[in-house]
Amino acid sequence: MKLGILPLGRPTFDVPYAEENLAAMLAALDATGHEIVGPRELLFDEAATRAGIETLTVAGVDQVVVLQVTFTDASMTVAIGAAFDVPLSIWSIPEPRLGDRLRLNSFCGLNLASHALGLNGRDFGWIYADPAGDVAGDLAALLAGERAAGKLALGDVPEATEAGRAIAEAVNGQRIARIGEHPVGFDTCAYDKADMKALSGVEVDELALDDLFDLARAAPADAAAALRKQADAELSGLDEVDPDELDRSLRLKIGLDTLKEKGGYGAFAIRCWPETFTEYGGAVCGPAAMMGEARVPCACEADVYGALTQMVLAAAADAPVFLTDLVDMDGADNTGVVWHCGQAPLSMIDPDVTAEATIHTNRKQPLLYQFPLKAGEVTLMRISQAHGRPHMVLSRAEMLKRPMSFTGTSGVLRFDRGADDVLGDIIASGLEHHMALAYGDHRAALRGAAGAMGLPLLEI
Repeated sequence: MKLGILPLGRPTFDVPYAEENLAAMLAALDATGHEIVGPRELLFDEAATRAGIETLTVAGVDQVVVLQVTFTDASMTVAIGAAFDVPLSIWSIPEPRLGDRLRLNSFCGLNLASHALGLNGRDFGWIYADPAGDVAGDLAALLAGERAAGKLALGDVPEATEAGRAIAEAVNGQRIARIGEHPVGFDTCAYDKADMKALSGVEVDELALDDLFDLARAAPADAAAALRKQADAELSGLDEVDPDELDRSLRLKIGLDTLKEKGGYGAFAIRCWPETFTEYGGAVCGPAAMMGEARVPCACEADVYGALTQMVLAAAADAPVFLTDLVDMDGADNTGVVWHCGQAPLSMIDPDVTAEATIHTNRKQPLLYQFPLKAGEVTLMRISQAHGRPHMVLSRAEMLKRPMSFTGTSGVLRFDRGADDVLGDIIASGLEHHMALAYGDHRAALRGAAGAMGLPLLEI
């Protein structure tokens, strides 16, 4: 075959490490014996990617392989899928769990792409494999069309229960403040206000990021000092981060508290990057952790359904909830890693460690929390719009006592089913990249809540 390749990357990740992995991917592809055409360097922006698409169009290819070298949003993968009638494949790669920064976050790029391609009805194949390992068999299966993502069938709407109706009633009538629009290419975070209202009874107010920034800048100095004192009691290393950026970050918490008091909001969905860093100058991750611990969910990337998901799970668990990414699956170890920058509620900390203050790994600004999650039974849930079908996705896992996998807040978990089977279902389901996590097994109550909300159920 003539294989067209398009290596996608973002310069905010570890570019030398990405280039090292790309070289290994190219070597493995060259070893297949197929003719390989297309750019052999990372494509960092839309212009470069569209030039690559044009190169493949002129060449005429039998199959297109997206090399998901680092995390990217799904916009270019959707454009690639629309540009070709030939089979489309995605190769995503794992990275070692060494307790350092998430250097590539490639799996999350595959996750976003699978959701967006599912919404667009575009078939694709995929593998998640280390290019430096024995990848020949996986590649051969991929190129032969034996690794199709597929599409999972949904279960029925469960029977509503008394506990489930209580959860639905607890959410009904609440309000979410969406602050800023979701980033381009994050179809996982798209929503419709009328659909949200019809499903859950939740209203959404659409605010501007400047509404939050202005309140944060105007926060009284004594309130900022009191919050700094609270953070100092909870975290080590606070004196080691930039004090001005720390002050700005903490003031975002005061801004959110002010909005909550004035608007009566039960949750927030915040466009957390890049503007909080590039225009305001401080991370909202630490404030989101504080809000989450206080039972006021904050969803990153203006993910309104993520905020709704947290509200529902929090009502079921009567406990803080963590909106997290799944960033790695390891079939050999039979585990996965959940992670999000540094915003897990503090009550989820491994009791044998001390929470640390840290900075965002890509944007280099505070405040983020850093600690591994504690061991114990957990429930993961998402109110999903995958494949254009509103439904509830539900899973149970055991959080293991393991060292910190990546900087920020992360945990290693083992699902009730094998990691490879769960991974296949995640891609086939088109699941959004954010799932809500709470400690304890709350599946029975959530099944009843799905019934009360009229949602089909998918358990993975």
